[in-house]
Amino acid sequence: MAVIQKAPPSDAAEPSKDALADAIEAIAARADRGAFAVVFRYFAPRVKGYVLKLGASQAEAEEVTQDAMLSVWRKAAQFDRKQASASTWVFTIARNRRIDIIRRERRPAFDPNDPFFVPEGNDAADAPLNASYRQDRIAEALKALPPEQYALVQEAFFKAKTHAEIAEESKLPLGTVKSRLRLAFGRLRSSLAKASIDGDDL
Repeated sequence: MAVIQKAPPSDAAEPSKDALADAIEAIAARADRGAFAVVFRYFAPRVKGYVLKLGASQAEAEEVTQDAMLSVWRKAAQFDRKQASASTWVFTIARNRRIDIIRRERRPAFDPNDPFFVPEGNDAADAPLNASYRQDRIAEALKALPPEQYALVQEAFFKAKTHAEIAEESKLPLGTVKSRLRLAFGRLRSSLAKASIDGDDL
């Protein structure tokens, strides 16, 4: 991750709401580094304090702040002062980045030996080879799913979300989520059966 150098402290008065909006627009229009320094100087400590209040560690707060400021630089063209103030826009970026980090930390690492994927009766001597084989075949079966089904399997299995949570976040009807997941697991069973992996537990 690129590291943004902190702007030097300034004795100038704090910028107004309009001045902050102007600065973000200047970043978008001409990659104005001076304008970015104004935005960074004002928001970086406030974003870090905000994320710390949300319960983040110092390291997480630093990461969120760096990422949020990078997003301001890269996505300044998406800012619209008619839709939100500069503060609302920047803090929304920070909040979303914090949520992304939480989800990343809670996401279980893929384990080919998970009982969900492991058939009974494996020979212990062949376990490492079988695990590698299963991992490859499962990865291939997942990649073969249609994108909309693969995305739902990721949410339901790897992120352990309920069908209702997935429906709410994806803006899909609950029945559609359940139907796509049924189709996805049906495809996985079929693919794994053809690869000689027991899919009865899917």
